[in-house]
Amino acid sequence: MRGEFTPAGTTRRSTTQTSKLKFMNFYPFNDIETISPRPMLCITGDRAHSREFSEDAYRRAAEPKELHHVAGAGHVDLYDRVNLIPFDKLTAFFNRHLA
Repeated sequence: MRGEFTPAGTTRRSTTQTSKLKFMNFYPFNDIETISPRPMLCITGDRAHSREFSEDAYRRAAEPKELHHVAGAGHVDLYDRVNLIPFDKLTAFFNRHLA
């Protein structure tokens, strides 16, 4: 499982075992406009199967918001292909909104 960490001396267990129904019924874009006025940056690969979700989130969100497409990237490329991660875009976004 990506991003999982099991501390020494403990056993691995699923965090969704008791909440699968809630998770399946959760739609993350409900009320997304209430995030505003907090800035939102959506980053997606232009070849990502999940691209439509980033674009939908962007359309639904209120300002301030940005949408950035990474040329030639699929969904997991933005986790695994470090050369495709738009660090310059992330740096500029955080510098602008966290300054």
